[in-house]
Amino acid sequence: MRCPFCGDTSSQVKDSRPAEDHSAIRRRRFCPDCGARFTTFERVQLRELTVLKKSGRRVPFERDKLAHSIHVAVRKRNIEPERIERMVSAIVRQLESQGETEIASDSIGEIVMRALAGVDNVAYVRFASVYRNFSNASDFETFVQELRPPPGEPDAADDA
Repeated sequence: MRCPFCGDTSSQVKDSRPAEDHSAIRRRRFCPDCGARFTTFERVQLRELTVLKKSGRRVPFERDKLAHSIHVAVRKRNIEPERIERMVSAIVRQLESQGETEIASDSIGEIVMRALAGVDNVAYVRFASVYRNFSNASDFETFVQELRPPPGEPDAADDA
């Protein structure tokens, strides 16, 4: 593993343990060249995934990009980091277990939206606004109206 500080390739593992959600191994490393310490994560990867963009381009799937998108959507919401990590891991497992190596970006967006809808409505709307490219306030209004139950049906918030 290359040291992120000096670039030396002879880092040593000082400690290994499962990550919080047990889907990765967390390793503390030490660089003997510059003395820096850093952490790496090792995850199981079932297959190499490629994302088919709307433009037709094909790019490698990046777990970190998915996690960043979700973190942006849930920013300043009261959601535990472990829950977000479990959500990201579940989405990646779902994508890998589909049996396809090429996945349309639309499919990934829909899966993320379903996951966020089950966690936090505000994060769901935030993600949808970027994913569905809302261009004005009426787009938000229409989308939020779809979230509200029809008149006469109990709202999930009323049950709390």
